[in-house]
Amino acid sequence: MDRQRISAIAHADHPIAAPLSDDSVHTLLDRALPRGEARLLDLGCGSGTWLVRAQTARPGLRAEGVDNAGETIAAARRTIAEAGLGDRIVLHDQDAEGFTSPHRYDLVLSIGATHAFGGLLPTLEAARRHLAPGGSILLGACFWEREPGRTTFDSGFTADDYDDLATTVDRIVADGWTPLHGHVSTLQEWDAYEWSWTGTLSRWALDHPEHPDSGEALRAAAEHRETWLHGYRGTLGFVTLLLRRTIQP
Repeated sequence: MDRQRISAIAHADHPIAAPLSDDSVHTLLDRALPRGEARLLDLGCGSGTWLVRAQTARPGLRAEGVDNAGETIAAARRTIAEAGLGDRIVLHDQDAEGFTSPHRYDLVLSIGATHAFGGLLPTLEAARRHLAPGGSILLGACFWEREPGRTTFDSGFTADDYDDLATTVDRIVADGWTPLHGHVSTLQEWDAYEWSWTGTLSRWALDHPEHPDSGEALRAAAEHRETWLHGYRGTLGFVTLLLRRTIQP
């Protein structure tokens, strides 16, 4: 059972693939979305939930999403069709890092997808290539909420994977960006996300005992739950930042 299949099942009941509540998503989009006619691009769009919510909030948007996970893109197409937006949102089934477009976008989203680009600053560089003049980026990325200890390292992380919040923001600012707004996910948002991830995958496995992948899915959920509860809970943080290029005097 490949990781994309596991992820697609695990996120079925929490379609935002990040530790963010519905209220937080609403507030972030309200802050970030441009008014009137504009273009939006979601790099690593997953199941398309950000696209649907953005398009619903701003019907004048021209929205596009990119993701290379076949099952996830299929789920995004279903989500968009069920919302009646199939003719208003364009999806690209390809690698987000290599995506090219003749258009420039007023808002570029990349939420929880820095791994696909090789890190924080490469993600910003990839997004910058698609920005229209004066455009913004809505970036979601992990950081160390507190200094990681042995249990976190034993669960597969290294100290160099992330920086603390202040250093993370400093690196972004030094790269030429100005934060306009930010949201740090709460422990409650993290817990809701992780319980949903592990619980949804476990439920699928228990509901399909005859499926050849059910045993592997149940093991994956148990391993993830162990890593979360005994490894990074309260240590790994997540911040979502609205950014614009800094104007040099």
